[in-house]
Amino acid sequence: MPDLQLSEARDECGVFGVWAPGEEVAKLTYFGLYALQHRGQEAAGIAVSDGSGVVVYKDLGLVAQVFDEPTLASLRGHLAIGHCRYSTTGGSTWENAQPTLQATPTGSTIALGHNGNLVNTAELAQRVEAGGDRTGPHQPCTSSDTALVTSLLAGFPDLSVEEAALRVLPTLRGAFSFVFMDETTLYAARDPHGVRPLVLGRLERGWVVASETAALDIVGASVVREIEPGELLAIDEHGLRSARFANPTPTGCIFEYVYLARPDSTLAGRNVYATRVEIGRRLAGEQPAEADLVIGVPESGIPAAIGYAEASGIPYGAGLMKNSYVGRTFIEPSQTIRQLGIRLKLNPLRENVRGKRLVVVDDTIVRGNTQRAIVRMLREAGAIEVHVRISAPPVSWPCFYGIDFATRAELIANGMDVAGIRRSIGADTLGYVSLDGLVAATEQPRTRLCRACFDGEYPIELPAQHLIGKHVLEGITATGRAGDDQPSEPPAPASPPAPERLATPMRGEA
Repeated sequence: MPDLQLSEARDECGVFGVWAPGEEVAKLTYFGLYALQHRGQEAAGIAVSDGSGVVVYKDLGLVAQVFDEPTLASLRGHLAIGHCRYSTTGGSTWENAQPTLQATPTGSTIALGHNGNLVNTAELAQRVEAGGDRTGPHQPCTSSDTALVTSLLAGFPDLSVEEAALRVLPTLRGAFSFVFMDETTLYAARDPHGVRPLVLGRLERGWVVASETAALDIVGASVVREIEPGELLAIDEHGLRSARFANPTPTGCIFEYVYLARPDSTLAGRNVYATRVEIGRRLAGEQPAEADLVIGVPESGIPAAIGYAEASGIPYGAGLMKNSYVGRTFIEPSQTIRQLGIRLKLNPLRENVRGKRLVVVDDTIVRGNTQRAIVRMLREAGAIEVHVRISAPPVSWPCFYGIDFATRAELIANGMDVAGIRRSIGADTLGYVSLDGLVAATEQPRTRLCRACFDGEYPIELPAQHLIGKHVLEGITATGRAGDDQPSEPPAPASPPAPERLATPMRGEA
């Protein structure tokens, strides 16, 4: 079936953790994940501990589909972690849902959730298969980089989880924001580059860590600070401890500002909504158009459209309505609906766009399919001109740090210039904001931002192309590394297994 997501750039994952004796930690985690649902819609899971055992419950689906009131009521404890997933390494199967779970030689259990993507996965898999720091070989039952990290953390018979983490974390390469736990302690760690966000919050009777500040707001936690790149936090009955496992070299993902993060979140002290409005202002200055109405593609294109209208003096209005109740669908559409494609999510306001010259502001063009459908839909609704403006530079390079972009050969900006892309999507004109304009809108120094998807400058060194990719652990060679223009064939979709529930304390693998 076609991808019915509105944007062609897919999110990565959301993580949440809470240590709060006396609170309903499973419900807090549920609401935290609900606030982070935009970061992953394939699977969701929660692990809890009451001090004597770790319980994990996970399944494919949206947070509200996976959990109900009786399930949450059964997950009792004083600390919990949660995860909502979009797969970046490892396919979309129940086995790859998170949190992962692994028993340790000392009799405790580790549960772990991961936002990001590692680039030395093949090397880590060899370590785990050979036994790593264990006394014998071990092979995790999943094909995710997260399961490998969990196995490595559980592989030290004479170290605590905290000590093991300080051994393992420096060996990881790539982007990672981890939340993990054992029976008594909540842990959080962020890679030395801080590619993916991770923040610390304070409850009246505990602590919270989350991918975004919006999740802290939802559960009533006050924002304390960002977890620093290269930092490991441990939270237990003795309080909060911080340790450095690597020197920080901050290069946060610039695409978080463009699309990934919620507009009500704050990144590096900068409100995401304000950033997107400013991007729109700069876009109007760089790429003006003569038009009657500025409209935004819901949802992430709207703040930039507002900024474009403010700076250009062209009125802003609604032109496309989004069906808020269409999430990631598991229902195979009929051939008729498949041909309608994006109309499942968007429909034009005909009275607003008929007879108008439109500026249509969107966040990105990846393959071009979404914009092509939108332009056609608006013309059919009576628009006389459609001027497309994009609040990011052309996406010309794949991401290996947690966003499931296409391979480089599938990126429309890799094989076409702006004029060619304009013809391909059927717009009257097409304009992108410059990379300099985008960086300026974030109010971050250029050197503190990962811009690889726009300029090909990867801040974390990549291995050979056959050792990297979403399905590397499944024996599938992915391509798309810089300089490789041959796309790999995607694997045939596997039939989903019957849903399983892990609702009893586990001492082995999930």
